[in-house]
Amino acid sequence: MKSEAQSMKFGFVGLGQMGAPMAINLAHEHDVLVYDQNTSAVANVEQSGAKGAEEPNQFADVDVLITCLPAAKIVDSALFGSKAGLVQHLKAGALVVDTSTIEYGATLEMRNRLQAAELRFLDAPVSGMQKRAEDGSLTMMVGGDANDLAEVQGALSTMASKILHMGDVGAGQLTKLINQLLFDINAAALAEILPLSVKLGIDPEQVAEVVNSGTGRSYASEFFVPNILQGDFSNGYPMQAAYKDLISGAEISARHNIPTPVLAAATATYQQALLEGHGDKDKGGMILVFERLLGTDFRATTLKEDKL
Repeated sequence: MKSEAQSMKFGFVGLGQMGAPMAINLAHEHDVLVYDQNTSAVANVEQSGAKGAEEPNQFADVDVLITCLPAAKIVDSALFGSKAGLVQHLKAGALVVDTSTIEYGATLEMRNRLQAAELRFLDAPVSGMQKRAEDGSLTMMVGGDANDLAEVQGALSTMASKILHMGDVGAGQLTKLINQLLFDINAAALAEILPLSVKLGIDPEQVAEVVNSGTGRSYASEFFVPNILQGDFSNGYPMQAAYKDLISGAEISARHNIPTPVLAAATATYQQALLEGHGDKDKGGMILVFERLLGTDFRATTLKEDKL
């Protein structure tokens, strides 16, 4: 016999790099209706037991709608669009859980519009990248009513092994932003310092070993440095899509008169990488800016030999 939580019906919109594995994990234990503009993504998730939707009105009987989309304007369109907006089809009292990473202000506006439509809301951005989405070990930072979270925590735990209630609506996005800005700063630091070591004649593979086993280690170094050594910049979220976090950081800094000099410097490196056409690369691609400036590259010896 299914528990009350297991008998709930879930909708899941957004089956991209993060959303697809999250929806798959949810569908292993729950009744899930999924939608994405990419029909092949829908077909892939259907193999896990989820059901694909073609029309917004198919979401009329879901108890919980989860969104995982790349930008605030896309979340807004999915929920409130005049033709395909899901809000007009959801039943009163349904719970919307947005796991997207979007701006704090947009999240507060979303809350107000959902409340006006008699819908409940949790902002619940996730951290951990695709691999952790696949194995269900994401960290989820939640803002909203604690009772609403308790109602769906079991289901959310199929996607995230750590779920933290951060406070009112918007607190989840603010917490995610803090995490992302620290990650960006770490990635920018790697971009600046690693090429310097090669310029001064130190072997990059040995530098990588020291960094990732020493006090300079960070999640950014552990994730990006091995890929940088191979010249591979396709393993994370593309910089052009992630730049919104730096915009949010700058807005908060200006609005609240909080000096953020290290963040500003990291942002300048990020902007330079975008201006040089590296926006489709992951954040490890920022190193290409300093490699160009110094006339060197931080690559494995075997990779350099292959180019000779």
